Amino acid sequence: MSKTATTIPSVNTLLEAAVDALGGASRPGQIRMANAVAHAIDTGEHLAVQAGTGTGKSLAYLIPAIAHAMESGKTVVVSTATIALQRQLVERDLPRLAKALASSLGSEPKFAILKGRSNYLCLNKIHGGMVEEPDTALYDAFELSRTGREVTRLREWVSDTETGDRDDLTPGVVDRSWKQVSVSARECLGASNCSYAEDCFAEKSRMLAGQADVIVTNHAMLAIDALSPANILPDHDVVIIDEAHELTDRITAVSTAELSAASITLAARRCAKLIDDELVDDIVGAAEQFGELLADTGDDSAPRRLTRLPHGYDLALASLRDRLWKGRNAIGPVKQAGAADPDAAAARSAATTSLEELHDTAVRVLGAFDDPDEANRRDVVWVAHDRFRNDTHAVLRVAPLSVGGLLRASLFANSTVILTSATLVVGGSFDALAATWGLPAHARADGDPTTSEPAAHAVGDVTAVGLAVPSDSENIRWRGLDAGSPFDYPKSAILYIARHLPPPGRAAMSEATSAELKNLMAAAGGRTLGLFSSMRAAKEAAAAMRDTTDHRILCQGDDMTSTLVREFTDDAESCLFGTLSLWQGVDVPGPSLSLVVIDRIPFPRPDDPLLTARQRAIEARGGNGFMSVAANHAALLLAQGAGRLLRSVDDRGVVAVLDSRLANARYGGYLVRSLPPFWQTTNTETVLGALQRLPR
Repeated sequence: MSKTATTIPSVNTLLEAAVDALGGASRPGQIRMANAVAHAIDTGEHLAVQAGTGTGKSLAYLIPAIAHAMESGKTVVVSTATIALQRQLVERDLPRLAKALASSLGSEPKFAILKGRSNYLCLNKIHGGMVEEPDTALYDAFELSRTGREVTRLREWVSDTETGDRDDLTPGVVDRSWKQVSVSARECLGASNCSYAEDCFAEKSRMLAGQADVIVTNHAMLAIDALSPANILPDHDVVIIDEAHELTDRITAVSTAELSAASITLAARRCAKLIDDELVDDIVGAAEQFGELLADTGDDSAPRRLTRLPHGYDLALASLRDRLWKGRNAIGPVKQAGAADPDAAAARSAATTSLEELHDTAVRVLGAFDDPDEANRRDVVWVAHDRFRNDTHAVLRVAPLSVGGLLRASLFANSTVILTSATLVVGGSFDALAATWGLPAHARADGDPTTSEPAAHAVGDVTAVGLAVPSDSENIRWRGLDAGSPFDYPKSAILYIARHLPPPGRAAMSEATSAELKNLMAAAGGRTLGLFSSMRAAKEAAAAMRDTTDHRILCQGDDMTSTLVREFTDDAESCLFGTLSLWQGVDVPGPSLSLVVIDRIPFPRPDDPLLTARQRAIEARGGNGFMSVAANHAALLLAQGAGRLLRSVDDRGVVAVLDSRLANARYGGYLVRSLPPFWQTTNTETVLGALQRLPR
């Protein structure tokens, strides 16, 4: 059923009605953001909006999105990075907002959630009894038994669920079990070839999405839609990207592929009943040959980036490519089998998909080194060693040097795009992230100031290497807006940099740093969130503090992270130590959190192959690779970590950075400009006194 356009009230009127109905209060930043989003939709000019915690950014973009959809009859897509925000929008924000606006709009706006096909149960796979052969090299008897129990529960669940959505299953199951009852988009038979098409959970979700005014999806689906020859998302003219600081990483993850001896052998086993034994043996033989080459790189935990194909790789990959394609052709067309035997068609589809994906990856790796200039290559290739229990398995991975071109061609060229997050300004400018999205540097700023002068590291250097932005991108119009925050940062929080401490090294926390942490925690009365650069550092610090203080120390890995966060919230004098997921995933307003401690500047690992390649590509064109890649990576994480402190307007506290480089290194000021404008000090006595005076 097609939607019809209508005339609706202004965004300000709708925002006022929503705030009144939902029992909130008007917020200046929210009003600025809502009007800026509406203006961008009207003009087609892309918009980047930094909206701090408490701004009410979800409402600020949802209201103009709904207004546009209802007035024009066109769909708006909202994309998030996390399941938590996706659920918040679909289960809380949109239902309440739809009811609040119904009288003003004349009808209740419709919304739907859209996920990848693999998130839903596949009825054909379940009823057809298809089971993948276990990869005994990676799974022991206990794991296989667990898989069997979980698959049995999933087969029983199919008669109870109305959605077939994995996120609705409680408790959840491991990935291996879920794969037994789901298919990817490439494995799907298609509605015309599947006898369960009318009841298909994924197809039902797409039908609902096609009738919705607002569709909520995720960044991975944006990437899949961009990479797929078919349109996965319904027709739309506006895309709103929340948690936009994670967009590049999520798109990169979807665009990353891998080859290993185990994955190739497993694909060959899938084909055992579909092609002759000799061809299966040929594929397995090619897998073994390739595995031996990978094994020759050693089992060091550090990944090894390949700047050229090592000796023997070209022949092994070419042999693998040819045998995989021969196997794919030997299976025959899936559609012909579908009409007569859906089960056989499903088996063929799964086998064909496995072979095609591995074949395409082999082709991609073989072509990755065609350009002698590393800075102009499309992909980065490296050998990694994945650990499972006590075993190590070598794997070859390939990822795009940049996703800017993909985003520019598939996203910014076809829709008006709104990008928003609490942290988009890096070093005082939107330009750093804009370059990774494929946008030209130096956004135009209207109204409220958004961009400072271009940073000294010149994000334009990124554009020069072809990582994101060619010359034709100058035709793309976009601007930035900092919508501000309801927090009075200088009066609410202190940024303390322990300038006197020795710079952190590779070894465990120094005695001076350990003593500093102990004193800070004592002054705060516990109430400390410790954000560490690695799990090893978090565990070492937790052990040291347990030995020398009376505070209850919770450490990530001791229990589920959600359980630890809940205990940390409930026990006001406890402390929680952890690593990456805590930098972005903790929301603890109130007296349980008065001190956020960051052990060191969170630069990426120096052996990270993808970031190293991006950094060197910038340097090859005369840019500052360290600032454009490593420093920007660290700046975003620092801002995310510091953002854990103030979660409500009544919160007070300290962000303490125990890395003296933030005060002493030349790049320190650039990183500090990426943080909220806290009151700053390097005086230890000052910060200890402030912590002691905080209300308990």
